[in-house]
Amino acid sequence: TPVCASFLQVLHLLGPKTEADLEKKPKVRRRRRRRERLALSLPAGEVGTETRSLLEQLRGEALKFHKPGENYKTEGYVVTPNTMALLKQHLAITGGQVRTRFPPEPNGILHIGHAKAINFNFGYAKANGGVCFLRYDDTNPEKEEEKYFTAIRDMVEWLGYQPYAVTHASDYFDQLYAWALELIRRGQAYVCHQKVEEIKGHNPPPSPWRDRPVEESLVLFEDMRKGKFGEGEATLRMKLVMEDGKMDPVAYRVKFTPHHRTGDKWCIYPTYDYTHCLCDSIEHITHSLCTKEFQARRSSYFWLCNALDVYCPVQWEYGRLNLLYTVVSKRKIIRLVETGAVRDWDDPRLFTLTALRRRGFPPEAINNFCARVSAGDRMGWGRWMSPLDGVVTAGCPKGRCDGGPGDNGATSPGGVCSGGAERAGPPCHGRPGALEVLVPNFPADESQGFHKVPFQPTVYIEETDFREEMDKGYKRLAPGQPVGLRHAGYVIAVQNIIKDASGRVVELEVTCTKSDMAEKPKAFIHWVSEPLACEVRLYERLFLHKNPEDPSEVPGGFLSDLNPDSLRVVPNALVDSSVLSARPFDKFQFERLGYFSVDPDSKEGKMVFNRTVTLKEDPGKA
Repeated sequence: TPVCASFLQVLHLLGPKTEADLEKKPKVRRRRRRRERLALSLPAGEVGTETRSLLEQLRGEALKFHKPGENYKTEGYVVTPNTMALLKQHLAITGGQVRTRFPPEPNGILHIGHAKAINFNFGYAKANGGVCFLRYDDTNPEKEEEKYFTAIRDMVEWLGYQPYAVTHASDYFDQLYAWALELIRRGQAYVCHQKVEEIKGHNPPPSPWRDRPVEESLVLFEDMRKGKFGEGEATLRMKLVMEDGKMDPVAYRVKFTPHHRTGDKWCIYPTYDYTHCLCDSIEHITHSLCTKEFQARRSSYFWLCNALDVYCPVQWEYGRLNLLYTVVSKRKIIRLVETGAVRDWDDPRLFTLTALRRRGFPPEAINNFCARVSAGDRMGWGRWMSPLDGVVTAGCPKGRCDGGPGDNGATSPGGVCSGGAERAGPPCHGRPGALEVLVPNFPADESQGFHKVPFQPTVYIEETDFREEMDKGYKRLAPGQPVGLRHAGYVIAVQNIIKDASGRVVELEVTCTKSDMAEKPKAFIHWVSEPLACEVRLYERLFLHKNPEDPSEVPGGFLSDLNPDSLRVVPNALVDSSVLSARPFDKFQFERLGYFSVDPDSKEGKMVFNRTVTLKEDPGKA
């Protein structure tokens, strides 16, 4: 059953009812409604609902965006005597094309917040016939690894986007260094010896070296490049005051760390404040889209381009995406990995993109979510689930799964149900031994084909599908109350109950009658025969509180707020043998249990399934 949005979410998406809404509508079959929901699953950027939603979720800002070459019409844009000439040159190079970029740091795995940035940058470019660069901001070699470069590109492409070009900040290190020398010559930068601790905070003391002679700074900057200063002994700083009061941001610092791509060529590396806008200028970016925390850097962005008299793009900010009951900071995720709270960056309890893929969420679900959420919302789990309606379920053939011994949750322990003349009285019209049953891949749409499952004298059912004593309203198997076996065409009735030494029911002996010869049962239950043993992993929220990073909610810090029940493993679940050929990330709906994805840990003889969501995930939960 697809997850439904709450009333408030529907109101938010569709607006209040009108008189037309109140008119009586003709009944529409459930299958048709479902197809309409699935039609909303286009990747962001494709022509359709998601492209429009993407622009709408920029909260009207997209309508205010300047046209390529009209940067000067943007509020706050600084016009210099050379601006119009530079813009004319820019248009000649780009042909008036929209150009954006997604500039991640290759020091960690992308998370759900990056998915929003990917959708905004790639989506806006694609919606306007433009291009988007994937540019790695590789200016901090201490934390960068090859696996992060690879994983970032994999996730961009997994979400459905192809970069126009893959570039690196390090591609431009020579040009950036040359511009740093020019900045010093123009009296706009100087070498400083204040310690990092001295220039932190909002009101650091002015640098006593701010008015250092240009020639002296040029010599000292060359000494920095040659490795004559130790780390922290000298920096190159720019002469400007930013919106937040930060004075003279650092442009270069000394780091004796080999670079992933340039090796030992450099021992000085540029900062984000210096690199970002100049790389945007080099690549002739038209719209530099970033999150709100970079708003305080907009003035430095414009200042630096103009100080060097180069093409100046326009920076636009949008609200950062946050989720409740989780953390998305790379630093905090690293702490979770290092302390063993999660297995790695792709642990399905996290909201990294690799984790979401491993848990079974398709890329369309993530794109839909990013396109529909409001720009600055902190999202609850239910708000995360609502845009997934019809997307997680799309393409999920139905299988059947019964839990292994000792579990009392969604996949509860399977009981054995034996039929046949030897143990259950009269044979079931030749007993259902050595039969195969045709089961539709998608019960709601049999046109998508069938698969065969064995139907032997012994089948396994969910423990919760049997009770020794009937309660009012209970419609499943009980003494005196037969049930149908779903898709099999048989009705079973209990004849004998077998228990182990502890009194636990382990086996039922039943009679088996063809459905057309038996009274219609109150319920049909699912079952497996000749099943495969597998491991099932059931996931819940990783944290107990909505805001695990908030000291007022969690005084002990986010590591003290871990949910001890965030992962529950069913080691010996039984699953329909039709899934035997499934590959990692293949998805299935296990009837009445939820949606599951094949985990990469699966190996021959032991498959592993991750539960993506239950069938009744509550979208109203915060």
